[in-house]
Amino acid sequence: MEKYSHKKIEAKWQKKWKKSGIYDDYAKKKKFYALDMFPYPSGAGLHVGHPKGYIATDVVARFKMLNGYSVLHPMGWDAFGLPAENYAIKTKTHPREAVKKNIKTFKKQLAMFGFTYDWDREINTTDPEYYKWTQWIFLQLYKNGLAYEADEPVNWCPSCKTVLANEDLEGGVCERCGTQVIQKKMRQWVLKMTDYADRLLFDLDKEGLNWEEQIIEQQRNWIGRSEGVNFKNKVKDVDIEFEVYDSIPQTHMAQTFIVIAPEHPLVERLVRGTEYEKSVISWVEKIIKKKAENKFNIEKDKDGIFTGRYVENWMGTGRDLPIWVASFALVNYGTGIVNCSAHDERDFEFAKKNNIPLHPVLFPEDEELASKVEKAEVFYREPDGILREPKEFAGRRWDEVRETMINWLVRSGKATRAINYKMRDWVFSRQRYWGEPIPMIHCDKCGIVPVPEKDLPLKLPDVKSYKPTGTGESPLAKIENWVNVKCPKCGGKAKRETNTMPQWAGSSWYYLRYVDPKNKKTLIDKAKEKDWLPVDLYVGGAEHATRHLLYARFWHKFLFDLGVVSTQEPFKKLVHVGLINGEDGRKMSKRWGNVINPDEIINKYGADAIRLYEMFMGPFTQNIAWSTKGVIGIKRFLDRIWKFANDKPIKIDKNESNKKAEKLLHKTIKKVTEDIENFRFNTAISAMMILLNELEKENNIAEEIFKKFLIILSPFAPHIAEELWEKLALRPTLSGAQNKKSIFLEIWPQYDSNLIKDEEIGLVLQVNGKIRDTIIVSADISEEEAKKIALANEKIKKWIKGKEIVKIIYVKSKLVNIVVR
Repeated sequence: MEKYSHKKIEAKWQKKWKKSGIYDDYAKKKKFYALDMFPYPSGAGLHVGHPKGYIATDVVARFKMLNGYSVLHPMGWDAFGLPAENYAIKTKTHPREAVKKNIKTFKKQLAMFGFTYDWDREINTTDPEYYKWTQWIFLQLYKNGLAYEADEPVNWCPSCKTVLANEDLEGGVCERCGTQVIQKKMRQWVLKMTDYADRLLFDLDKEGLNWEEQIIEQQRNWIGRSEGVNFKNKVKDVDIEFEVYDSIPQTHMAQTFIVIAPEHPLVERLVRGTEYEKSVISWVEKIIKKKAENKFNIEKDKDGIFTGRYVENWMGTGRDLPIWVASFALVNYGTGIVNCSAHDERDFEFAKKNNIPLHPVLFPEDEELASKVEKAEVFYREPDGILREPKEFAGRRWDEVRETMINWLVRSGKATRAINYKMRDWVFSRQRYWGEPIPMIHCDKCGIVPVPEKDLPLKLPDVKSYKPTGTGESPLAKIENWVNVKCPKCGGKAKRETNTMPQWAGSSWYYLRYVDPKNKKTLIDKAKEKDWLPVDLYVGGAEHATRHLLYARFWHKFLFDLGVVSTQEPFKKLVHVGLINGEDGRKMSKRWGNVINPDEIINKYGADAIRLYEMFMGPFTQNIAWSTKGVIGIKRFLDRIWKFANDKPIKIDKNESNKKAEKLLHKTIKKVTEDIENFRFNTAISAMMILLNELEKENNIAEEIFKKFLIILSPFAPHIAEELWEKLALRPTLSGAQNKKSIFLEIWPQYDSNLIKDEEIGLVLQVNGKIRDTIIVSADISEEEAKKIALANEKIKKWIKGKEIVKIIYVKSKLVNIVVR
């Protein structure tokens, strides 16, 4: 028997598929768009965790092809931004050359898997013909009042030497390098994303959006819409007023102090000219430096300093609230100023540490605990707690009075109703070289002037030094012959914008360009857009559930408003990929020395083996550790298929009957079909393993059974399936003809509902709802016969002897329940 040579067979079919253009048939009426979150081409190349999502979309793409769909399954590169630039700096190569080299490595690795990608549609966010349209979208945002300049505190990463959006932070640190960010006042371009906040939130509930609930919840939480009130505060003895938003106003009478963020511009005004000025400013500088040096934990650090100022006569109680600067207060959350009380745990701990009096107003019914709460010995805030203040709500539960109290506060003039969002406008400037130039010009006479659309793309110039300056300016600012231009409006002297766009810009609309990648006249052809949008399936990392998805949805809704796209949402079905960790259970990293290279695995065991293994290793969205032994097990499964096909005399005689195998085949077809649709790839593969076990027991197998087995296997292991299909095709069929077309031009088999029915079932026998026996009976047993059998059963007789039978309940093919008294 010829040995299964994965190297030879996989190389053969990858070459044939590429030559035949089998994946480029877009003429069928039924369309399916399968999309991967495109990668940024890092210098490290792929490890075995990266292709998991790509394999899944390829399985679905092939499955849809076999079901009569034209399938769009593209791939490209998210190549602008910090990852590519930092790699270039580290390796001392120009970012353009580094990206070009890394893409070549990625493409070579991806080709080894035999994916159905249409490489004629490949895009690269650094290609001027691509980012021309990224710049065009920015200009439309500006013209519609959604892009503006702001000179306000922003997140500055001292290590990356650039501004970061809130979405680029994780617990107050730069998600890229781990450095604690600081607040820095700088001129920035900002996108008015908050104008779309309600649509981004409420459209998550629209029919037709098939997303995992956890991703939807992450989006809801990030948008963070809350309805509450704004309290106006007047600072005592000085002409300063400010508003503080409160999302939980039920305990407003408990507020005894105010905290303000160290970076807040109001701090300086509050202490100016007072005896506290020097100590407060010195303390603020120390805290900001501490944050910059990454020596600050926002969750644990509760340092603070008193400003010497008070908010006067809080709510008419005669109680003045001291104003403290607190290390944990965030300038970019709410107004950067917070009213604090005994009923917020962090406020409670801060007050205890700094000896600030507390005034509880919410109490438990338990008297002993209530006494401790009253003395502020313990923290308390429970939904069923009882309010004592304000007197108008005394005796009522905390969780029942929210709306009533808001209405009361508004009517009484003590507060105004307000809606607040955690999400902020999108800080869109980066002080780096490797990004799309922002197509704006600054003229002393005309102000800000957009680059004319006819002059797009505004190309990124070549530079000798692309390292960040650290001054708050991009390296582009040094290129005088590029910066200095004539104003398009007045013809006078002007300067180009030197900040560049963030990495998220190009990835916010790339799925549209795949549909029409060569169009030079418009972003996307309207007819093609209607054919393919929205994306039917989008697969990618859970880490993009907030930033990328929010940005893409925002841009898409804006493009919908412009009439560029015809759908309000870009992605119909969204599935996140569970991580593949190292064999030691930790995230794959050079740091831990646990990275597995897919090239080595494919070379040793084959692409089909790694494809099957990554889909078989566990539930798709679950994180799981890699196991090379697992790959070996899957390779054995493929060897068995090969051996079976070559050793077994697969009968051509149409009278050949394998009733048991045929029934199991149809059950497997049903199982695999449903499992692919629902991303239960592991159980689909398990079902095929069970089927192979059964086929191996048969002396002879009808050819039709094995052909259908190969078809349902083919999306997972396309190379071996195609090879064995060809071997079958070279044999004469019953009609004497030969079928030489690709297996992926076949039709997905349909299961016969009559053949998936079990001939026998386990019938549960109950007395008063309690199981007393389970018996094997014919699957088509009648109700009358089932009841007779139950009453004659010896175990049942024991439980009904001497009792009155009230009724007998029959659930078809499941149980008989005899009710007695």
